Amino acid sequence: IGRASRKLGCLAKPTVTISTNGDVITIKTKSIFKNNEVSFKLGEEFEETTPGGNKTKSTIILDNDTLVQVQDWHGKEVTIRRKLVDGKMVVESSVNNVICTRTYERV
Repeated sequence: IGRASRKLGCLAKPTVTISTNGDVITIKTKSIFKNNEVSFKLGEEFEETTPGGNKTKSTIILDNDTLVQVQDWHGKEVTIRRKLVDGKMVVESSVNNVICTRTYERV
């Protein structure tokens, strides 16, 4: 992601909706900057395009109360953990020992 996109991404206040339909889970992320949607079944690999435009293979599992997503693209492995803490969703993304944490509040 280019510098300008990173700066805009930091300013964005996205809305995240997680829903289920049977055994299919959908995560929708909407903001004034970019929208993204993924649908998946727990434990099954699927292809997705990241908000940064990378094509990746992902697998998401439920580990206790945490959705753990592992993405594999261009020889890199990205892990994204989504969990509820005190009524807020905390999303922790890590790659190559660099961790980014973002907290979403319910509105």
